[in-house]
Amino acid sequence: MATKTRDRILDALEEILVRDGTDKATLDAVAAGAGVSKGGLLYHFPSKDAMMAAMVRRLAERAERKRLQAADAGASLAEWYLSPPVTPSTSRRTDDTVPDDDALEIALFRSTLAAFRSTDGAPGAVQDAVVEMMGMYDRVLQDEFDDPVHAEIVRLVGDGLYLAALVGLPGPDPDLHRRVVERLLRDQVR
Repeated sequence: MATKTRDRILDALEEILVRDGTDKATLDAVAAGAGVSKGGLLYHFPSKDAMMAAMVRRLAERAERKRLQAADAGASLAEWYLSPPVTPSTSRRTDDTVPDDDALEIALFRSTLAAFRSTDGAPGAVQDAVVEMMGMYDRVLQDEFDDPVHAEIVRLVGDGLYLAALVGLPGPDPDLHRRVVERLLRDQVR
């Protein structure tokens, strides 16, 4: 039951961050959105920073599940990292339902948007959680490539694709994107 309550609180936090921004993500607003008392929220998260950091850690767990799905399908981390994110507006849905893989990707996208809106670059638990999450991808990419410069280029391109989607920029032309990925990964992934 505690896990469900924690998830409801983190879901409410994400929703407020995505919809209204960081200024509106107060403890009272999150508690109300989750249907718990402020004391109940503080039982699970002793501070707003602890709650935000938990949201980022949950994002890392979601991203890792998505990455493992891609690996099970035969994709390297680099291939997964360079794929354009599925967003609510680019989902492959054909009706009002969302396929399971799209639903996970959309949850990941929303979590990322919420996490980036929650960070202000100030030292603390939230910034540490974001650095830890992004560092994990950097380490795995460095392990996939013989050339650390090439690994860094792949990371930067992937970051750019995701950040462009987060701010609503149009995605790359699919054919051009495919060619970019092919060039970046040609004979590079171990």
